[in-house]
Order: sequence, then structure tokens, then C-alpha cells
Amino acid sequence: MTTVPAAPDGVLTGVAASAGVAVGPAHHLHGALAPPPERAAEDPERERERLGEAIATAKTAIERDRETVAARAGQAEAAIFDAHLVLLDDEALLEPAHDAIDAGASAERAFYDATQAVAERYRALDEPLLQERAADVLDVGRRVVGALIGGPAADRGATGIVIAGELTPADAAALDPATVTGIATAHGTATAHAAILARALGLPAVVGLGDAVLNTDEGATVLLDGDAGTLQIAPPQSVMREASERRERAAERSVRAREQAHETGATKDGTRIEVFANLGSAREAARAVELGAEGVGLLRTEFLFLDRAELPGEEEQAATLREIAAALQGRPLVVRTLDAGADKPLPSLSMPPEANPFLGVRGIRLTLERREVLATQLRAILRVAAEHPVKVMLPMVATLSEILAAREELTRARRDTGVDAPVEFGIMVEVPAAALSAERLAEHVEFFSLGTNDLTQYTMAAERGDERLASLLTGPQPAVLRLVQATVAGAQAHGRWVGVCGELAGDPAAAILLAGLGVSELSMAPALVPEVKAALRGVELGQAQAAARAALDAPDAAAARRIAAELLG
Repeated sequence: MTTVPAAPDGVLTGVAASAGVAVGPAHHLHGALAPPPERAAEDPERERERLGEAIATAKTAIERDRETVAARAGQAEAAIFDAHLVLLDDEALLEPAHDAIDAGASAERAFYDATQAVAERYRALDEPLLQERAADVLDVGRRVVGALIGGPAADRGATGIVIAGELTPADAAALDPATVTGIATAHGTATAHAAILARALGLPAVVGLGDAVLNTDEGATVLLDGDAGTLQIAPPQSVMREASERRERAAERSVRAREQAHETGATKDGTRIEVFANLGSAREAARAVELGAEGVGLLRTEFLFLDRAELPGEEEQAATLREIAAALQGRPLVVRTLDAGADKPLPSLSMPPEANPFLGVRGIRLTLERREVLATQLRAILRVAAEHPVKVMLPMVATLSEILAAREELTRARRDTGVDAPVEFGIMVEVPAAALSAERLAEHVEFFSLGTNDLTQYTMAAERGDERLASLLTGPQPAVLRLVQATVAGAQAHGRWVGVCGELAGDPAAAILLAGLGVSELSMAPALVPEVKAALRGVELGQAQAAARAALDAPDAAAARRIAAELLG
């Protein structure tokens, strides 16, 4: 292979997915799932047995990887593997594989062909999010076929800068942050698995570099810049020295940030900005507190509903919420009601397929259709709120009528439980309609929390799973910042507070802009709490406000972020 990419000065440009800079040898992960070697099949009964054994082996490996990622990055990121466990029992894969075995195929060839066919059907769909599921199917296929022929499921000896067409969850679980220093992929977006896991692991990452990155020689020295979104092959010594100095400064900042993580979140001149954590399980609560989180700004209750045939009952939900609240030791807990829909299907809730699930029945729309699901959650939340500081938050709200309907359910839940403890009632602002009507909605809620991932998607009319649109989805888009400004103005007209619990909250530069726009609470992955607190301590509110005003008029997200990044030093 050639070490000269199709780019000037040996520099490839992609999408900045996880901040930081790394220098090291390039290490290629596996290529595409290759057809298994030809082998004469045994009798169909034995081949079915072999397939069953391989699926059991794959299941064990997936569960192990889930635990590994949960320990390193958090339960929410590890939930990626839940879908893979479901695929192992999917009749869409098993039925054609069994039919092929009965027709005389080997177990490995039968399952390989089945995964290829199902993946191709996903690729043929119009919805980019569903197209991405092809990679999940192929990842499961790799594990099962590998178990059948004795091949590895993932590369567990990766070092330096990992290069791949696209990182799979199995690949990510195999990466050791002690030896891997960065991630570079040919494809993907800032919200893809590789990017999410890289941020959680604290590894610099650039995605969407194009196929040219795959032509890099194994072992070639490369410089990965997760801030600029570039990969430079064989960088000159002057560039290497500068990168080394940046890494040292970043490491020093990280150490100081961790040492001061338990200080109160505030700007240099004392303006209070609460820094909270987003959680996806009960096990993450204690870790969030250790890292300095002052509360939980988003508890994703979906983890209670995943991979189960029956809905969780009120008693189970209340017990889990009580466990989390107790781990927070009196810190606030914002519980988001179930955020599911055709884009995030649940086995226990039958939902018809939708042509565009992101514009379909999801979030509050779904739970208002299934009132008992919402009612059960609200009763459980109220029971815990009688003992702990708990708030309730509705996802995907677009209209006042949705708020009023949910308030009726809350009133009914109070009557059913007899709990009259005060519970702040708020909504996610993920839909531009909610931001634009914030002043009217603020009459009926106590707070807003901006979900900037979906808000950016809807504002920019850019599907989160489409890597061709990645530049429209990355960073603080000026148009989205204007919606943040509108939300804050509407909230302040009625004395309400505004938080942010999307990806922007965990970006130190974007956090400064959000504080400058009047956001008073930021919630993020627990590992990001120390760095964001440190960024806020380094600026005065007036500086943040001036940066925010300039960012509103910036030509794009990269320019907006640079304005605030200059304040970070």
C-alpha cells in the first residue's frame, strides 16, 4: 500500500468526533467479513448443533464485551450490545440459515449467507439510521462465523492509532485505552458508535476520512487531530513537536480538572452553572458522583425496558429509581419518561414500522398513546420523590396539548399514590417548535432541557446517521445556538431555568457558549464533568456572553467553536 493519501501535504480531512491529539503507528483492524472457507457439510442435524454452539459462544463474547465497555465507558454506551444479543435470536437470520443447512450447506456458510442477505436488505432502505443496522448484522455474523471456523471476533492487540473502515462495537470493546491512542475511520458520523465510545474512553477520534485512509501503511507514523478533524501521514518533526506539546498541556489540564472536579460548577466570577451527568443505568450513579457530578440532568429510563418481553412494573421502576437517588446522596435527579418509538423499538411495546421514524410516533407521542406506560412511570417517580429530590421530564414535546395531557396524568398519579411532594415538571426541547414557542410553554412547566442532538438534526434537516451530512451535525451550529437563545428568553419571561443534556454540553468550548446564552445547567457523560467544570472556571460570564454573541453570527459550527476555544487557552 502507499503511504501517500489523495490529499495535499499528506493530510486527510474528516469529521472531528472526539477532542485531543495523538501521534503513533497506524494499526489496521480487520477488513470486511470474508466468505468462510469451503468445507464439506456434515449431516444437517450436526451442522445445526454446531451453529447453536457458535451462537452460544458469540452470546458469551457479546456479554463479556458489554461488561468491558460498561466498566470503561458507562452503561449507556454498553447498551449498543443489547441489539446484538437480540440479533442472535432473530428468525430473519436463523430461519434462512437453518433452511440452507437442511439443503446441505455448512453451518458457517449458511450463517454467512444469511447475514449478508439481511445486511443487504438494511442497506437498501431509505432511512440512514436503519441502513446503519447493516453493520450490526455483519458484526454479529463475524462473531458467529469466527466461532465456527476458529477465527477471532475482534482484534485485541491493537496499539497506536487504530484505522478502520468503520469501528464496530466488538472492535471498540477490544480496544485498550492503555495501548490505543486514537481512532480514525473511513466512514461514520460524530454520533456513530466509534465516536460515542471514543469520547467516553477519552480517545481522540476522527471519522468520515474517506477510503484514502485505508491506504495508509501498517506502522506508518500518523498524527490524529480530534479537534481539527484531520489525519496527517508522516508529519514533519516540527508538527510532531507541536503535537507533543499540545498533548502535554492537555494532560496537565486533565489532571488539574480531576483534582478540582468536586468544586462547585461556576464561572471565574462566580456565576453558578450546575454541572450534572447523564445516566443510562443505576450502576453509573456512584461513578458520576466520584467524578464531580452535582446531580443527574438526564436519566434515560429506556434501560428498564430493553430486551424484555414484559413491561417493568411500578414496583420495579420505583426500586431502581430509589437506588439511583440514594447513590446521589441528596443531589437532584431528573428522570426522563420513556423515550422510545419506531427508531428505538422495544420488544415489550409492539409498534408498526414507519417510513421515517424520526418524524413518527416517538417519545411523549408514544406514551400518550400508551397512557398506562406513562401512568406507571409517573407513579413510580412520585413514590421516590416523596423521599428524594426528583424531577420529571418529558421527551420530544412539540405542543402545549402534550404538556397538558401529561400534567393530567401526573395529577391522576398523585391521586393514585397519595404523594403530594413537590416535583418539578419539565420538558426536553428537541423540536424547533418547542424552542420557538418556549415563552408560551414556560407558563406550564418549571424547566426546559435542550436535547441538542435531535434539535440539531431537526434544525439542519440532516439525518444523524448519514455521514455525508456530518458537517451539518457536528458542533455548535449557529442556527441551533439561536434556538437555545430563544428557549432561554422564553424561559426567563416566566422565571424558569434552562439546561442542556445533549452532546454540546460535554464539549468544553460549546459549554462556554451555552453558559453565555443563559443556560444554567449542563448535563453530560460522567467522564466529561471535570473538563467542563474546568472550562467554566477559566472564563468570566461577560467573556462567555461576548463569545456567544459572536458565535450566533459565525458562518458555521467550526467557526463558532473556535471563538470559545480561544478562551480555553
